[in-house]
Amino acid sequence: MAMELASLDQRLPLVQQASLRDKVVLVRFDHNVVKKGIINDPFRIDRTLGTLFYIVAQGGKPIMMTHVGRPRDKKAGTIKVSADSGVEPIVAYLESKLHVKIEVPSFPAGEQGITAIDTSINHNIRRLREGEIAGIYLPNTRWFAGEEAKGEAREDFALQLAGLADVYVNDAFGSWQPHASTFDVTKHLPSYAGYLLQDEMRHLELVLNPARPFVGVVAGAKYDTKIGPLQALYQQVDRLILGGVIYNTYLCAKYGVKIAGVAEEDIAAARDLVTADAEAGKIIELPYIVESDILGREEGKYRTRALSELKPGMELGYVLDIDPKSFEAPAVALALGQAASIFVNAVMGFTPHFTDGSRALDTTIDANRAAAKLYGGGDTLQEFKDLCPGLYLSVLDNAQYYFFTGGGSVLKAIEQHSAYGLEPVAALMANAANLQGKGLDG
Repeated sequence: MAMELASLDQRLPLVQQASLRDKVVLVRFDHNVVKKGIINDPFRIDRTLGTLFYIVAQGGKPIMMTHVGRPRDKKAGTIKVSADSGVEPIVAYLESKLHVKIEVPSFPAGEQGITAIDTSINHNIRRLREGEIAGIYLPNTRWFAGEEAKGEAREDFALQLAGLADVYVNDAFGSWQPHASTFDVTKHLPSYAGYLLQDEMRHLELVLNPARPFVGVVAGAKYDTKIGPLQALYQQVDRLILGGVIYNTYLCAKYGVKIAGVAEEDIAAARDLVTADAEAGKIIELPYIVESDILGREEGKYRTRALSELKPGMELGYVLDIDPKSFEAPAVALALGQAASIFVNAVMGFTPHFTDGSRALDTTIDANRAAAKLYGGGDTLQEFKDLCPGLYLSVLDNAQYYFFTGGGSVLKAIEQHSAYGLEPVAALMANAANLQGKGLDG
């Protein structure tokens, strides 16, 4: 049985409501899949092909853009423009999939990155309008000085982007930060949500208003980055399972132990969660952890330890994974087996050396054939694909599974208790309201 999806808020303007024929359409994707010049996984690109196909089928002329990596040095205030964070691998992939020609314009760059979109792009746009090329793909948006800037530089960049096109489409669910290319540009062009963004929003409602019992599975490499979403998710779930450094921090706070690599300030922050759970009892503990003397996998250097062994004041080595037998424990098996909805934003172990916990988690979840299974985050998805390739291929078209393209966006929405509180999404709705007020909608 397929997941039952809620309707979208009618205030959200949709690409299928836009007039696109003979229009140049500026499209913001989240194609941030390039590392050191190589695409490791094209999933996020593939998920946007429907929007791209629709724009072209309606007679639109696409100018595409995405961010890649973090080329900006915040301390030095410089932006590194290099092939490692270029869009060329994305363009090559699109050209091979779609059998079309896509041009990447070039602009002068210095220590501050690219300061402006200069008039040389007019040649590319002419070729696009005349059908000589199928699309334009702008350089990495984070190469532009105005993308993450404040003040005049940002406003200038937003205006330059808007000057390229007639219509703006946001299909970048994973890019929830309000940057010039996701937020400010909506002030200057009729703006719409692409098909992927719409799909992610509908599925996000299954996390925010889930069928119950609802189980959340959350892990992370650092506790303080997840405090806000974790507290919001705790209020939302019926049961919560923790993994990674988040779980290690929780164990330190609850059992009074010390685990290598867990900061004291994080332990102090986790005590609020321990106190809250003493009354609510939502956290299902994974009873067997894998401890190691080193940050790596070497025979004789790691061992399984039961939580029942933990005593106040005890000092442990690095806790680097969850032992798979934890998922056979009655409380854990029952919580996952009886859930109606399961949200996973978690890698259980220290990758790439410790993967048994994540594999056991995914196979245990799959055994619950009735639950809606919602996976969020690039690392979570990559781990699923690497550890359970057969299972991944078998569930790609399974209506009970959904893989979000942006885990950070899901966590931000959980923290805000709304899918429509994400600033780029709110900007689309504000743009639509403004156009309606002027009688220009449609």
